[in-house]
Amino acid sequence: MVNVISEGHPPITDRQREVIALIAAGYSNEEVGERLGISPRTVKAHCDTLRQKLGVTRRRHLPLAYRSQTGDDPFAQSLDPARAGSRG
Repeated sequence: MVNVISEGHPPITDRQREVIALIAAGYSNEEVGERLGISPRTVKAHCDTLRQKLGVTRRRHLPLAYRSQTGDDPFAQSLDPARAGSRG
């Protein structure tokens, strides 16, 4: 499922929201990849795309930019461990 941040902004996918939530929790790209069953390089690609969509230059700014643009708090999101480990 795709969700639009606000009119005029590119959509943020469910997978990208998962990446943002794990970044907000303090995970490295390697750890995010392990949790989601994807490579660290794919995580980096998601981060690069998200930085462009959210208009930030640093990976660590993604959760705050997401929160300020959507009102959703990535710090409060939790991932279902069974679902997170089953993707590939």
